[in-house]
Amino acid sequence: MPSTTRATHLTRRGLLAAGGALGLGAALVACGGDKKKDGAAAPSASAKSGPWEFKDDRGLTVKAKATPKRIVAFTGTAAALHDFGVEVVGVFGPTYVEDPKTKARKPDVQAGDLDINKVAVIGNVWGEFKIEEYLKLNPEVLITDMWEKNDLWYVPAEQKDKILKIAPSVALWASDLSMPAVLQRHADLAASLGADVQTAQVKADKARFEAAAERVRKAAKGKKDIKVLIGSGSPDLFYVSTPVRPTDTLFFKELGINLVVPTKLDQGGWFEGLSWENVDKYKADVIMLDNRTGTLQPEQLKAKPTWAALPAVKAGQVIPRVTEPVYSYAKCAPLLEDLAKALENAKKVS
Repeated sequence: MPSTTRATHLTRRGLLAAGGALGLGAALVACGGDKKKDGAAAPSASAKSGPWEFKDDRGLTVKAKATPKRIVAFTGTAAALHDFGVEVVGVFGPTYVEDPKTKARKPDVQAGDLDINKVAVIGNVWGEFKIEEYLKLNPEVLITDMWEKNDLWYVPAEQKDKILKIAPSVALWASDLSMPAVLQRHADLAASLGADVQTAQVKADKARFEAAAERVRKAAKGKKDIKVLIGSGSPDLFYVSTPVRPTDTLFFKELGINLVVPTKLDQGGWFEGLSWENVDKYKADVIMLDNRTGTLQPEQLKAKPTWAALPAVKAGQVIPRVTEPVYSYAKCAPLLEDLAKALENAKKVS
C-alpha cells in the first residue's frame, strides 16, 4: 500500500538549469548515440536487435529504436528485473539503510539481491530524485511501480514533468491486480528487455511459488476461524490495511485467508488509521506487520502498552508483511511459505 510514513517536508535537491539539462537529456534520447557507463553496472540480459516496444499498465506503448540497455528503475522493480536476468544502471527509492555512527550501508528490504554498491542511487527516500545524477546515467528508459493510475511511484510530482522529458517511462501496477498477474507482467517486461524468462532457475522459482500458494490455500482451508490483520505502525497511529487493493492481500483473499476488513477507510481506500488507544478495535489471531524501513517494528512497538496487550502479540503470532514485494517468483515464493507456516501454527486467541 502507499507509504503511511512519508516525510512532511520532502527532500529537495538542487537541479541543473532546466534549459541546458533537459535539453541535453532530450538530445541523448533522440539521437540514441553511444552511452557511457559512468561506472554503473552494465546490463546482463541479451538485448534483442531492432526496434523495441512495450505496452505498460497505463495503456501506453513505449517505443525505442533498440532494446534499452541503460535502465533506471524504482528499487523494488530493479530487484525484480535482476531476478529475471535484467540489470539496471541506476535506482531510486529505498535502497540502503545507513548506520548513523559508522555510515556503513546495508541493503534496504526492498533492494532484494541488488548489489547496492554497483548501481547508482539517485534517490533513497521519499521525495528524493537527483535529476543531475539521473542525466549522468544517460538513461534510455525509466521503470517504476504504479499504485494509483498514472501515478509513478517515487517519482516526485513536482519534478515529474522534467524527469519524463529525459527518457521514456514504463509503469507497472503494484495494486488492484492479484499477485500472479503482477508477477507475469514483470516477467513480460523482463522478456521484452532481452531476458530469458524460461530458464531452469525461473521455472523452478515459479514452481516453488505455485507450490507455496497451494500450501497457503490448504492452510487457510483448515484455519477458517483464524482472523488475520494486515497492519502498519507509526508513532501516532496504527494503520489497518484493506485487503481489497494491495496485490498481495488480494491474492491472500483469493487463497481463502480470513482477513480483517477495516470499515472506515481513508480517501484512497487503502487503510483505516487507529489511535494507539483504539488499536484493539478489530479482533485478530495473527498480525502481519509492515516490514518497510520507516515503520515501527515489533521491538519498537514494545513501548506501546496497548500493542503489547493484543492477543496476537501476547501469543507471539506477529509475522512480517512484505508490503512492497519484489515481484519475482524467487522473492514472492518465500513470503507465501512464511505465511503458510504461520497459518499452520496459528491458534485461535481472539
